[in-house]
Amino acid sequence: MKPTKQRRAPAERPQEILDAALAQFVETGFAGTRLDDVAKRAGLSKAAIYLYFDDKVSLFQGVIRQAIAANLTTVETMLAHHRGPVAGLLPQILEFMAGRIEDTPMPSIAKLVIAESRAFPEIGRFYLKEVIGRGLPLLEGLIARGIEQGEFRKVDPAMTVRSIMGAMLLGGLWRTVFEPIGAEKLDVRALARHHADLILHGLQSGQEAPS
Repeated sequence: MKPTKQRRAPAERPQEILDAALAQFVETGFAGTRLDDVAKRAGLSKAAIYLYFDDKVSLFQGVIRQAIAANLTTVETMLAHHRGPVAGLLPQILEFMAGRIEDTPMPSIAKLVIAESRAFPEIGRFYLKEVIGRGLPLLEGLIARGIEQGEFRKVDPAMTVRSIMGAMLLGGLWRTVFEPIGAEKLDVRALARHHADLILHGLQSGQEAPS
């Protein structure tokens, strides 16, 4: 008897499409990705993609939400449930981000946005709103809270957060741009721990920074 093809539930299809799109975008870039290729990779028809996504831009936006923006919910939860001194929370957040950089496609998506936003500004604007626009205020609030509680000296929270994120951006670019062409492997988790130590000692308000 000829085996019948297993039918997938409609509820599973958006995830399958996003998984296939992520792999295709990483492999061929935004400009080089065709919806036909995504459909083939997902084992679906091109028409099936249009049931869930209007076009390639909305599909890429869905990939950003899944690959990066969803991580912000975790950080929001960490902040919402934390009580007491905030200095110890900063290394935890950087460690979490380092894990996302090392273990998920997050840096590849960020690299794509950087590389293709000039030609496709709509994807850059979406990333700016959904990722940067959500992430920076979260950390700025953390720094401001530390200042209010007397843990940190008075600094500009916005500038401080941008300084903090610079190391994580380097970690992502190092792994996606330089390691593939022969650079030595970077331990992003170790970078996060080292950077947190430097930042906390720079922020300390006349007291020992947490180890």
